[in-house]
Amino acid sequence: MTPPPTATHCPYCALQCAMTLTPAPQGPVPVSVTPRDFPTNRGGLCQKGWTSAEVLTTPDRLTSPLVRGADGALHPATWDEALDLVAGRLRSIQEQHGRQAVAVFGGGGLTNEKAYALGKFARVVLRTPFIDYNGRFCMASAAAGANRAFGVDRGLPFPLADVGGAQAVLLLGSNLAETMPPSSQHLAAARAAGGVVVVDPRHSATAALTDDGAGLHLQAVPGTDLTVLLALLHVVWAEGLVDTAYLAERTTGADEVRRSVAAWWPERAERVCGVPAEDLRRAARLLAAASPVHGGTGAYVLTGRGAEQSTQGTATVTAAINLALSLGLPGRVGSGYGAITGQGNGQGGREHGQKSDQLPGYRRLDDPAARAHVAGVWGVDPDDLPGPGVPAVELLRRCGTPDGPRALLVHGCNLVVSAPDNQAVRARLAALDLLVVCDLVPSETTELADVVLPVTQWAEEEGTMTSLEGRVLRRRRATEPPPGVRSELEVLHDLAARLGVTRGFPTDPAVVFDELARASAGGVADYGGLSHARLDAAEAAGDGLFWPVPATPDGEPDHPGTPRLFADGFPTPDGRARMIAVDHRGPSDDLRPDAPLYLVTGRVLQHYQSGAQTRRVPALASAQPEPFAEVHPLLADRLGVADGEPVEVTSARGTAVAVAHVTTSARPDTVFMPFHWSGEGSANRLTTDATDPVSGMPEFKVCAVQVRAADAGSAGSALLARDAHRVAQPPRAQEVRS
Repeated sequence: MTPPPTATHCPYCALQCAMTLTPAPQGPVPVSVTPRDFPTNRGGLCQKGWTSAEVLTTPDRLTSPLVRGADGALHPATWDEALDLVAGRLRSIQEQHGRQAVAVFGGGGLTNEKAYALGKFARVVLRTPFIDYNGRFCMASAAAGANRAFGVDRGLPFPLADVGGAQAVLLLGSNLAETMPPSSQHLAAARAAGGVVVVDPRHSATAALTDDGAGLHLQAVPGTDLTVLLALLHVVWAEGLVDTAYLAERTTGADEVRRSVAAWWPERAERVCGVPAEDLRRAARLLAAASPVHGGTGAYVLTGRGAEQSTQGTATVTAAINLALSLGLPGRVGSGYGAITGQGNGQGGREHGQKSDQLPGYRRLDDPAARAHVAGVWGVDPDDLPGPGVPAVELLRRCGTPDGPRALLVHGCNLVVSAPDNQAVRARLAALDLLVVCDLVPSETTELADVVLPVTQWAEEEGTMTSLEGRVLRRRRATEPPPGVRSELEVLHDLAARLGVTRGFPTDPAVVFDELARASAGGVADYGGLSHARLDAAEAAGDGLFWPVPATPDGEPDHPGTPRLFADGFPTPDGRARMIAVDHRGPSDDLRPDAPLYLVTGRVLQHYQSGAQTRRVPALASAQPEPFAEVHPLLADRLGVADGEPVEVTSARGTAVAVAHVTTSARPDTVFMPFHWSGEGSANRLTTDATDPVSGMPEFKVCAVQVRAADAGSAGSALLARDAHRVAQPPRAQEVRS
């Protein structure tokens, strides 16, 4: 008998598009994909979503544990052999070097259940302070800025559908038309009103949404988003456009912000950011006219990675929040500030224990009350829980050093491609005594591992994910995993038992979630009133539930969830949002004579993160087969490079080779490279691991480079000199289908 269709969500970005998986026993893949009508995607999917089932049957799927032998190669092993080896090596390393000699690195694509269990495993079984995750590369600055301003970090503190009614939307550093195409539907009203303002060094697919009178594209110099915001704030204050009553009632620090932005009049800002002063004034007035205090129908300020992956990322987010507060937007229906989360569970993954300084429920690890609560749920002594560790970049820097971790467990992350200055990261991983990687396909990181453990993927597992809006969603099993593959909950259970902890690591995701709910109860991210059964019922009704969802006493109605935060105040000690004055410093790796051009990095429509999954999908790989560098025609002429020819891009950290895409989408002083590829074409060979001092986020988005035509005989040139399809413009995001 054929199983019924399964309602679930896309495995990729944090939009978490709703889809139905229908068994296809006679097809090339086990299930067929169709979109569901849901408030976020409204029946649309991008190319990645439509082809997501193809990863389930990729020919090189990992189905057996692999152990590195004496010959230096990885060889198949039984699960008992592999887990016995890992447990024995972990025990030996900790006996010799201490608890802190073992570290854990997680991922923003893990379900809430797996993220929770991984954090618990690190702190209860390994008792190491060293755990962090690749969300540190994604949302850390937005989280830091929102926490200190609002007292809470939820990417969008409102449903995404609310944006659909806005008169104006300011987007800083987010190319959502390519990274999450179905979300573009929610900009329709703002486009019709001429109110979409996009700040981006590239004329990206999202910037193109402002064409033909639909808004403004502020094509700023890379690394100067903060200057743009300071200039907008200057205009809002200088022209009397602020919501003075809102500021008096709901904020602190407004006077300090007003004084600080007095120094950033538009003409001064233009000299730094390259955006004409009149465009800065026009953008500020447009946002003000849309704000409620001036009778507008609503305005939003939204930030993405382009503004946040910077050594001044937290400051940039803070300035964006200051702008939203100055206009009286947060806490009002139809207006607000939000950060567009990138990874599928980037929100939930950081709420429940993967961050170096957090416990479940978004509790601080150094808070005695938080430690006591979570330790009580876990059945351990609070004093046995380790203290805070270090953020991801610092954790990787310490790997394999005499006083740093000697062993690393990696879950849901392809570090060798996705980390900044990745050749240095490769060297640190190679210096470890033990590297264990859980993954579903071979990757550049599994190639370095001592032990590789094959695990389930999205359509093969049950669990929950939390979308960019804080909406908790159900992931459901639609097909069986290949024989020999286990879930990470089973892996952690079996490793814990081998390391002497025989209780507290259940393998049923629903049971794990119930414990997560208890551990988060009373925290900022309170899931206490949720269960798999309740989430199933909520999604059947059409929308899901938004945290916080506290538990209610027996006999009382269930809490309805919290779609919109801040209506009655902010979760700060005095109930007010904090406005904090910030100033522009510029990128850590700025232009100089031997590196006269900016490099900016990002994603393309067809690929996701390190490309480990999407590069295995033939339709996606053929549509975007190779790494490329966008080069403006004026720069191409100076370099003597034609469209389709290979170029070498060199920073202080290394050289990458990519095919030149000559396009007016680029600035003449800027090269854009996507970061989905490894080897010669890896953009993260070039990026700096300098970090934001508050958030620990690395400065992925801008560094200084030299560009030249690649030598005809170089290895990189030979690799890229193919007859593959060349395009003068990168693919746009028209491929949203419904």
